[in-house]
Amino acid sequence: MPGTPHTTQLAVIGAGPGGYAAAFLAADLGLQVTLIDPEPQPGGVCLYRGCIPSKALLHVAKLLDEARQATRWGVTFAAPTIDVEKLRAWKESVVHKLTGGLADLCQRRHVAYIQGRATFRNATTLAVHTASGEDIEVTFTQAIVATGSQPATLPRLAVDWRDGVGAGRSPSPRLLDSTSALALTDIPRTLLVIGGGYIGLEMGSVYAALGTQVSVVEMTAGLLPGVDRDLVHVLSRRLEQSLAAIMLNTTVVAMQAAVDGISVTFEGAELQQPQQVFEKVLIAVGRRPHSQGLGLENTRVEIDQRGFITVDAQRRTAEPSIYAIGDVAGEPMLAHKATHEGRIAVEAIAGHKVAFEPHAIPAVVFTDPEIAWCGLTETQAKQEGRRIEVARFPWAASGRAMTLDRTDGVTKLILDPETGRVLGVGLAGSGAGELIAEGVLAVEMAALASDVALSIHPHPTLSETLMEAAEAFSGQSTHIYRPQRRRSSA
Repeated sequence: MPGTPHTTQLAVIGAGPGGYAAAFLAADLGLQVTLIDPEPQPGGVCLYRGCIPSKALLHVAKLLDEARQATRWGVTFAAPTIDVEKLRAWKESVVHKLTGGLADLCQRRHVAYIQGRATFRNATTLAVHTASGEDIEVTFTQAIVATGSQPATLPRLAVDWRDGVGAGRSPSPRLLDSTSALALTDIPRTLLVIGGGYIGLEMGSVYAALGTQVSVVEMTAGLLPGVDRDLVHVLSRRLEQSLAAIMLNTTVVAMQAAVDGISVTFEGAELQQPQQVFEKVLIAVGRRPHSQGLGLENTRVEIDQRGFITVDAQRRTAEPSIYAIGDVAGEPMLAHKATHEGRIAVEAIAGHKVAFEPHAIPAVVFTDPEIAWCGLTETQAKQEGRRIEVARFPWAASGRAMTLDRTDGVTKLILDPETGRVLGVGLAGSGAGELIAEGVLAVEMAALASDVALSIHPHPTLSETLMEAAEAFSGQSTHIYRPQRRRSSA
């Protein structure tokens, strides 16, 4: 039996960091808002199955690594005892607190929240099948699609298994994606991670710290394809010590169920063991936009060949009443990008003159050490044939890095060689993700290297490495020697 029809000014489909941010701002601006999502409370993939639970586990991984490293400093701890059930419960408690807080903010802002799945009937109507089994028709003036993304799969590498009763075949529980890996049902003895991107390396780092022998296979010549090689090199050196194996220029050509795991066949030029058995396998080959099954074919919304919804600078689709933000609206697939897009879309709906035109969207790989960058990268500059100058400061020259016993880092500025304008910033090292915001501000404000150099940074901190990299541009860094730039005379 159909539920009561519902009318709203703005319907937001998807309650992740883009969707709930958009809904909250719209409510603050006085709009009547309805937020729709399959989960019982707002949060989306980021809070339930992505950013937050993975960072909680990565924090534990870093603590375990530091405890082992403390032996170098004369402090020795007993081998840790890991209570997987308690660890899992703590991770879930973090998720529950955050999603509960968002639910409270929904109520305070008078945002109507519907738990269910929405599909478009046309450009002004949604059909919502609720968690309670009701079917509700939601009529809206404008809508924002913020449905996010989901793990990409490799159908050719599917592994079936037959249960103990022999009742039939189903996907093997030994084959993981990022969602099931975060569930942390147990700590396998061995784990193969297919994909050397940020998801695979983050989850691989967690399991390695918990005691699993982790191997990573990547089909390209290096980890984190597309990221500047000097930053990746810092991480690679540490991963070579913590992981069982890193197989580059290697592909997985077949997998099949084995008695104690999954038998994997590799293909590559430098393989010593072309076939190995792993207790579990994690497929981490990226994410794909969640644009299917939304009824968008009933509207004028356009979807490109990769599945992304096409939008303009205000995040408006080809259907004037419908906007799209976040992962479903294009790369980079980052929560903070979705949040800002959500605000732009709402302000456009409210009649403000706005556009999504960032110069620097920061990206962070939360491994240990972390990698972070924003703005123009060396790789991008080379591809575009742009002239740049790079000013680097090695963390081996940082007093704070020395006190942390984490001198395995580097800070670099990508600069216009003529003006000294900061075009991009890259960092690799412990806590790099907490430092990149200064780089974002410098790029967005069109700061010069001299502006950064003349901004007094506290000592001793890792933030000083940004100041000293800026000083290195003019050859005046205190803690490294670099001849001064020759200046042309008038």
